Amino acid sequence: MTMIKAKHQRLVLILIALAALVGAVLLAAWALRNQASYFYLPSDMAAHPSSPDREVRLGGMVERGSMHNEADGVTVRFVVTDGKARVPVRFSGIRPALFVEGSGVVAEGKSSPDGTFLADNLLAKHDERYVPRELKDMTAQQARQAVAATK
Repeated sequence: MTMIKAKHQRLVLILIALAALVGAVLLAAWALRNQASYFYLPSDMAAHPSSPDREVRLGGMVERGSMHNEADGVTVRFVVTDGKARVPVRFSGIRPALFVEGSGVVAEGKSSPDGTFLADNLLAKHDERYVPRELKDMTAQQARQAVAATK
């Protein structure tokens, strides 16, 4: 019986480990292929509409004057725009507190055949000048002291 040299044993072990690593990466990529949620701007969605069965994210600004509540009290219709294109959106559910006309929004959902985006979830975005209500009327020095006192 011939013995494998130690140098060759290490090489075989490295090749097996490398093959296992590549296999794990491929398996993970295959498992996550339908879990990825693509992000679209309204102009992207107008140019390349997503298929109705694919979950996507639509991001942009809520157009001023476009928000309308339906009679059921939980459904809202509005338009998301990026300045180049407009996409009508319908959402049923509890809206985030920061969700208002003229603000940024990311809507998660699917496109319907009629071109309306049916949102399952809304993520309201605030601008970089956001200040919590508790710190709104304080000077910068008072705000720093209040934050330091909580640490």
